Amino acid sequence: MKMNKAMYAALAAIGLVGCGSSSTTPEAAKPAIPEGTTVTLALMETTDLHTNVLSYNYYALAEDTSLGLERTSTLIQAARAENPNNVLLDDGDVIQGTLLADLQALTTPLPCASTLAVHKAMNALKYDGGGMGNHEFNYGLPFLSQITNTDFAIPGVSKPAGKCGAPEFPLVLSNVTGVASQKPILPPYALLARDFAAVAPDGSKLNVKMNIGIMSFVPPQILEWDQKNLAGKVAVGGVVEAAKQYVPELRGKGADVVVALSHGGLDTSAYSPKMENGSYHLSTTGIDALMIGHSHLIFPKGKETGAAALDASFAAIPASAKVDAVNGFVNGVPTVMAQSWGRRLGIIKLTLAYTAGKWVVQPAKTTVESRGFKYTDGSTLVKADPAIATLVASEHAATIAYAKQPLGVSTDFEMSAYFALAGDVSAIQLVNQAQLDYVKKFIASSTDATLASYKNIPVISCSAPFKAGRNGPTDFTDVAPGASAAAPVGLQVRNPGDLYLYGNNNLQAVKIKGVDLKAWLETAAKQFGQIDPAKTTEQDLVPSYGTIYNYDVFYAENNALTYQIDVTKPVGSRIVNLSYLGKPVADADDFIVATNDYRAGGGGAVPGIDGSKTIIKSPDANQTVVSNYLTALGAKAGGGKVTLAGNGSAQSWSFVKTTTAGPVILRSQPGHLALAKSSGIKAITAEGGLDASGFAKYTVDLSK
Repeated sequence: MKMNKAMYAALAAIGLVGCGSSSTTPEAAKPAIPEGTTVTLALMETTDLHTNVLSYNYYALAEDTSLGLERTSTLIQAARAENPNNVLLDDGDVIQGTLLADLQALTTPLPCASTLAVHKAMNALKYDGGGMGNHEFNYGLPFLSQITNTDFAIPGVSKPAGKCGAPEFPLVLSNVTGVASQKPILPPYALLARDFAAVAPDGSKLNVKMNIGIMSFVPPQILEWDQKNLAGKVAVGGVVEAAKQYVPELRGKGADVVVALSHGGLDTSAYSPKMENGSYHLSTTGIDALMIGHSHLIFPKGKETGAAALDASFAAIPASAKVDAVNGFVNGVPTVMAQSWGRRLGIIKLTLAYTAGKWVVQPAKTTVESRGFKYTDGSTLVKADPAIATLVASEHAATIAYAKQPLGVSTDFEMSAYFALAGDVSAIQLVNQAQLDYVKKFIASSTDATLASYKNIPVISCSAPFKAGRNGPTDFTDVAPGASAAAPVGLQVRNPGDLYLYGNNNLQAVKIKGVDLKAWLETAAKQFGQIDPAKTTEQDLVPSYGTIYNYDVFYAENNALTYQIDVTKPVGSRIVNLSYLGKPVADADDFIVATNDYRAGGGGAVPGIDGSKTIIKSPDANQTVVSNYLTALGAKAGGGKVTLAGNGSAQSWSFVKTTTAGPVILRSQPGHLALAKSSGIKAITAEGGLDASGFAKYTVDLSK
């Protein structure tokens, strides 16, 4: 059945078809196309923007030229000039991640009539379509409903009356449905009808009409990570199951090219509908192109001069999995991941040939690139597009003013995560102290009989160095640089977010046994490579920063909990000398651990930590707990302070001493060797040159 104009308009209104430059409907008869005609089409991707609109770090109150959509804009303009046939898509994790995002969602909530700063920029850049990421759900369904101008048909979730500011391009989501409606909360796909230039076999030019189908997938774990926002409201299906349902529908409605926007990395293990990074398995569902994200990595390997080496997680994929991380193909499907924070633009340059009445991708003539800011020669940085800064000038100024508000407490030391993977706890201890204090008071004041029975169980806490290089050499926590006892620095609203990045995490506590604690620590220790003491060539202490947020550091009051990590041992057998109050921790010992809802609910795949051991579900965000703890310190009589002795020097863990024949290195931001020494990190002995990503290579002496 062919659609009339009224039917097409109705479908376009809900995003099931796109409104391209052609007024022809996707199912309308197309002009005859000569057999063998070719089209070159550039599919462009951004992913994990996390509201980094400008090249600016609100935590440091400083420009950061390594990131920002204002520079991605320059890449987009160049790619469009190179490829007149183009489609610009986003793979999710757009609305959360900076102080600007928190200001617009939480502190001064955006009114319905206004549009998020990041969406204003994306509208100006004329995105063609977008998918969703797990962080889209962090601020709750009502907010998401508002800023997408979408009624999700979920009881208790209502969009404000009238038209709200929203993206001016279709948003799709293929594997999330409403529990009550059993229908997708957003259109599961969209058809983008476009006119493209083509070349006939005789070399003549012609225009052809093509329909680009897009789908989007999020990790099923959103139900764990945002349980407080989503429980009982939405259901999440497996990515393969959703693709197998909707790819045939898209083809049946005239899709010439099907693109999967998958907010997940490449996990080549056996498929499960519950897997977090199921993108690999989407490549077998009949799609033509795969755009991925979530892992904040570069795929394929950068093509610029001096490009960084492949992340260790990609390098470790077996050849049998058919993942070509140099050219960008997964099971023969062109695949791209454009890192994060606007630092790269993914470009899949498809060549399609018209064969037997349909468009067929020509893999041998298709190229994939994850293009960075220095793509021209490996050293020259692209300039920012000034139009983007003008567009969000008022929001930028408001965020800076918000960031500078005083907390009313000062610190006599610099809290950083430059050497968190070498034992420095200066940016972690205070977070653990705040969480531990909260849980102890919660239990002490509880009238619940079960909680009251836990009053004599030791409370410990864990937190990770969330900002410790995952997003490049500028992505490190650094609060109050230069602070000292002689020159203390006043803390500001921006600092708790630097210490605890994820404003959406809520504090929770779990009751575990000693055996669980040991397994938890072993899971955290996976971050380290296995060091061979006899090897004479260079070895990376931390081969990949991709999951640095899973490196939990544990702390007990007065540093009563201590443990060591033996990095010469394989994963699963690295934790030794685990003790509490000077005694070895026994398997049957009880502990209460202050953590966050992500970890307590199963995030990070810690054995046995799956929500079943949770005893406290706090209504308060971890970041707020840290902020309130700091404020309370400042309110103490005599002017309380955060001190190195009391809040930043309790190194609960260390490496088992090992002498190595060759160098062991830790990659971190350059220029901080003196800080390592002043923080008492004896293992860091020298600073070497920069790697291709701009990290300094610090020498780690494991014998110290």
